[in-house]
Amino acid sequence: MASRAPRPADPPLRQRNALVPGMIGAAALVAGIPLLGGEFALIIHFIVAILALIVAWFAIQAKQWWWALPMVAIAVLWNPVYPLHLDAPVRLVLTVVATASFIAAGALVWVPRPAPAR
Repeated sequence: MASRAPRPADPPLRQRNALVPGMIGAAALVAGIPLLGGEFALIIHFIVAILALIVAWFAIQAKQWWWALPMVAIAVLWNPVYPLHLDAPVRLVLTVVATASFIAAGALVWVPRPAPAR
């Protein structure tokens, strides 16, 4: 019996550039929940603000500017230069909303992948 040679899979039609920074940003926010108000919170602020701006840039490049708005808001709320001092319950709710925004933006911001040359 002859076996067929495996055919290479077609490449995906979409490229999600914001997926990895979105997932890392969400993970940093979740990991930073116990650090709220602690000495290592500044590191989380740096990570989250930088990754939010990266995801916003990918959203603008993908011409999906509406995802840039929540990412810029996250970068402002978690900015390490002029940190906002909010109550713990408010900060916790904002962390959950920002985590969901990172995940959603990472999954939904995409650009069409160019067709491969044959």
